[in-house]
Amino acid sequence: MITKRIIPCLDVDGGRVVKGKKFQGLADVNDPVVLAKYYDEEGADELVFYDITATSDGRKIFLGVVERTAEAVYIPLTVGGGIRTVEDFTAVLRAGADKVSVNSAAVKNPYLITEAALKFGKQCVVLSMDIKRNQEKEWTVYIQGGRIDTGMDALAWAKRGEALGAGEIVVNCIDTDGMKEGYDLEVTRMISEKVKIPVVASGGAGKKEDFARVFTEGKADAALAASVFHYGDVKIRELKNYLYGQGIEVRR
Repeated sequence: MITKRIIPCLDVDGGRVVKGKKFQGLADVNDPVVLAKYYDEEGADELVFYDITATSDGRKIFLGVVERTAEAVYIPLTVGGGIRTVEDFTAVLRAGADKVSVNSAAVKNPYLITEAALKFGKQCVVLSMDIKRNQEKEWTVYIQGGRIDTGMDALAWAKRGEALGAGEIVVNCIDTDGMKEGYDLEVTRMISEKVKIPVVASGGAGKKEDFARVFTEGKADAALAASVFHYGDVKIRELKNYLYGQGIEVRR
């Protein structure tokens, strides 16, 4: 049985980890290197680092912060934010990342996924999707840090991303982000059933039971969370023991 992964997320703005709700009202949390080291020691399976304003600010990712974060951990590190070209992939991987996450740039140039997968291997390419439910109760894809609704159907984009060469998909639900009321199980399950590559659920974790439900009912392969870990609501070691007790295979 493939083990389910627990992945803390570091949303970084101006070199500091921040967190808000529904992509709004960002508050300062901590230094990314300090948090990264803590999560590595706490038993996280992987770590995600997002430079959340690189794309909207039209700048490159802060490689210096990435390098310091990568040096602090021994677990796999995924890095995203401001990734627009294969050269950006190269720079981030050289800075210490194991995987590179693309979002807005992949929507604008879908073949960036294919180009990167052919050069670095699909295991290095993560398609990150910021999605939100519309009035028709369908999920559409947002870009520019959740600022622009592309109108693209989220399920169709997930399927296309897989076909283009993505090795993993992260489903960021804007509606549940930072609310601590649970993941969006419906869309997570729909996307998980639509593709054959791993799906990482993101947005909404508030308690241990939320993780269990997203693995069982949502059929996610991994669960990403930020606030619930940053503020100590859930400890990773305790979470893994709980999940194991629920019959969910995790690395302990």
